[in-house]
Amino acid sequence: MLYFSRWKTISIWAIVILGLLFAAPNLFSKATLDALPDWLPKRAMTLGLDLQGGSHILLALDRKDLVNERLAVTRDDIRTKLREAKIGYTGLTGADRSVQVSIREANEVDKAKAALDSLLQPVSSGMFGTGSTQELTQDEPQPGVLRYTLTDDGIDYRAEAALAQSVDVATRRVNELGTNAPIVEQQGANRVLVQVPGLQDPQRLKEILGQTAKLTFQMVDQTMPVQDAISGQPPANSTVMYSPDDPPAAYLIEDRVIVSGESLIDAQAISRSDGESVVSFQLNPEGTARFGEATQQNVGRLFAVVLDNQVISAPQIREPILGGVGQIAGNFNAESAADLAALLRAGAFPAPLTIVEERTVAPNLGTDSIKAGATAALIGGLLVLVFMIVAYGGLGVIANLALIANVVLIIAILSLFGLALTIPGIAGIILTMGMAVDSNVLIYERVKDERRQGKSLVQSLDAGFSRAMATVVDANVTTLIAAAILFYLGSGAVRGFAITLAVGIITTVFTAFTFTRWMISFWLRRTRPTEIPRGIVKLVPDDTRIPFMKMRKYAFALSAILSIGTAVLFVTRDLNYGVDFLGGSVIEMRAKTGPADATDVRARLDEVNLGEVQVQGFGSPRDLLVKIAAQGGGDNAEQSAVEKARLAVGDDYDFRRVEVVGPNVSNELAKAGALAVLAALAAMLIYIWIRFKWQFGLGAVISTLHDVIAMIGLYVITGIDFNLASIAAILTIIGYSINDTVVVYDRVRENLAKFRTMPIRDVVDLSLNQTLSRTILTGATTLLALIALYLFGGEIVSSFARALIFGVVFGTYSSIFVAGPLLILFKPRPDTFDNDTNVVRTAQPSNS
Repeated sequence: MLYFSRWKTISIWAIVILGLLFAAPNLFSKATLDALPDWLPKRAMTLGLDLQGGSHILLALDRKDLVNERLAVTRDDIRTKLREAKIGYTGLTGADRSVQVSIREANEVDKAKAALDSLLQPVSSGMFGTGSTQELTQDEPQPGVLRYTLTDDGIDYRAEAALAQSVDVATRRVNELGTNAPIVEQQGANRVLVQVPGLQDPQRLKEILGQTAKLTFQMVDQTMPVQDAISGQPPANSTVMYSPDDPPAAYLIEDRVIVSGESLIDAQAISRSDGESVVSFQLNPEGTARFGEATQQNVGRLFAVVLDNQVISAPQIREPILGGVGQIAGNFNAESAADLAALLRAGAFPAPLTIVEERTVAPNLGTDSIKAGATAALIGGLLVLVFMIVAYGGLGVIANLALIANVVLIIAILSLFGLALTIPGIAGIILTMGMAVDSNVLIYERVKDERRQGKSLVQSLDAGFSRAMATVVDANVTTLIAAAILFYLGSGAVRGFAITLAVGIITTVFTAFTFTRWMISFWLRRTRPTEIPRGIVKLVPDDTRIPFMKMRKYAFALSAILSIGTAVLFVTRDLNYGVDFLGGSVIEMRAKTGPADATDVRARLDEVNLGEVQVQGFGSPRDLLVKIAAQGGGDNAEQSAVEKARLAVGDDYDFRRVEVVGPNVSNELAKAGALAVLAALAAMLIYIWIRFKWQFGLGAVISTLHDVIAMIGLYVITGIDFNLASIAAILTIIGYSINDTVVVYDRVRENLAKFRTMPIRDVVDLSLNQTLSRTILTGATTLLALIALYLFGGEIVSSFARALIFGVVFGTYSSIFVAGPLLILFKPRPDTFDNDTNVVRTAQPSNS
């Protein structure tokens, strides 16, 4: 195991050197990187939105709106085709998913069916148009009444097409802002995800994405005064619409569309000689012809420019407009005119999109987060490095070099594959620094065990690596399962944490069994030592004989009391659910001048009727954290609440971070969080069952479930926000705790085979004592890293780090006092023995 051929040595160092090369760009400025030769790696890590600022917006397509639009189109098509065929009709209405029309003359029913037959023709669908979908079916519920109903397949087809078109339109709109590397992609069956890093004006992005931008030119109906239409019955085929002014002006608009925005080929914001900002547009040939014909026939009448059912302007047609070029005026300033022009160039969304989730971070807050994360990582790393030298002396130096290589490889992989580094991602790296030492601790403690048995130093080192390999792999695979489930079921920052945790696990296994082993091999050849280097301080004595199993009854009693107490508290006292699970808004704001005044902000927000509002200090004296409860009026109501808050306090406060979660998304996140915890437990049970026995798997899951209950108790008692980060913390502790448990169980399994007649109680006691050094040292290094994260990582991750610190302490307790004793109850081999004596009544060979 300690011999390395030349090609293995070259391969190991090639990977480490490549890691250094791909990680190095993160140390230099963009100007320096641009000056380097093209063959050198130049790609730095992609920073998440929480580190460089920007917006994460999730838009949802409403199928009801899509159905209503298809009904309106179907109704218009029926009207047009029956008029062209000169067939009399009445009662043309649409409701639910159907449109029906009554044919006046019974002898014209068949003629009407023939005229409307084209509505029943299948439309091309599927990849490359190879399939077909029938959008409408026709029946005759009573003589002379024709009913056309939208099919499920037809609605699905239109929804898929609309979503694909919405992604294209959103991409064009975001690109109009001139942002750097935006992400626009479909998410699920009816949503569009937009992420724009480094955005300076998140509010403008929301305004750009929040409009359907459906532009139409329609005639103003002047057959009756608009007030008469409002107070009475408007004429058939006309609708009352309003302007966006305050107060709004009312217009009676004909339903017939002269030209729609689809006929636009260009739109530009310009400033006229009188200083007014307007939008100049140009129509395609078809639109030019239709617009020219309409203006020629209606000289002297008013026509309306309608945007999303609001009348922007209603000028009089003084002369025919034949060139297809015109201007839209409507109380614009330079920016609003530019935004409208951008919307028109990008095109309209096929159906309204609603913002159901928003997570926005101001760039200056991202800069602060980078500084806090870097400080926490540096301090945590130094603490771990010093601790390893104190505990292992020379071997600690080797472990530290492996740890540095490990972090370099993590950064290199994140940079190479463009994986975003988030604040929870920094937490993942810091946690990995603590946990990565675990592999070296496992190996070193195993080497000490072998040395105490009288083996030579070389034999001990060789056996230590060999015997520890299976344990390290099992322990890290269980944590990798938690990371995979976090990534699959999580979103945003939680995924960032999962990515760095998973990458860290992979690099940890590599450095432990290749780089560390090579360095030890090199050390042996160069120095030819006769003894294992000793640390400055021995934290755990050799050959401890602590009677853990005698304390199991007290431990079980304590665990039972804590678990029952948590259950009672959980039933009688709700968790402090965050917006991720309840919906609502969280706003982090900073006073523009002087200290923040929480009382004043609370009073201002109470005046705008936002329901339950919490205002509290956050970080520095200038910062406040505002929580606005779910509004109960759907997703749009949540956005309206944030806008009201902005209008109420925006003159005196900058909004540094905004999180808005609508009711639909919050329900989904709650279900996904619960599913993630259950899936992690199930996956780990299966893995341990396969690698060990069912008794080990069941014991591991019960002890881990015990840790989950304790974590929930922490959130209940302390009132810390329970959100997506809390689920990430629980899943991380599941991985850590089961990692601890696997190490103990691996030694129990080995000792069961080695001491076939020893009572299981004594086997467990022996195994716990043999692994105690590893348990304490790993817990200590992980805690050092987490304490640095808690103290220096910033307000956003402090509660996350606090939960992890508690989880590590409690997970260590459960590995010793819960997981081990459970094996006595489950009997992993068919021995029967007296529980309180060492007398073996029957012993059979182990099947292990």
